[in-house]
Amino acid sequence: MYDSYIMRRTQIYLDELQDRRIADRARVAGVSKSTLIRTAIDLYLDAHDGEEARLAAFRDAVRAVAGTAPDLPPGAEYVKALRANDRRRQEQLEARRRG
Repeated sequence: MYDSYIMRRTQIYLDELQDRRIADRARVAGVSKSTLIRTAIDLYLDAHDGEEARLAAFRDAVRAVAGTAPDLPPGAEYVKALRANDRRRQEQLEARRRG
């Protein structure tokens, strides 16, 4: 998977618990600690790349459907109408309760 001639050496500091947990996982997986750490880094970096791609796809989808409900009034007008309907409904309920 990794060729040593294209590797760059780096050093990190781990506390005792981190070192023990990495050693345990590496032993269970049958790989070296270095391999496990490189795999974890790849997964971390790929996940963040995936987030950017998902966000871009979401934005594209929103742009694609923008304006697909032309019969609805603009946002502020729509909210104002909803609130007016809610107010009338509440008044009707109050009138029924009193009457």
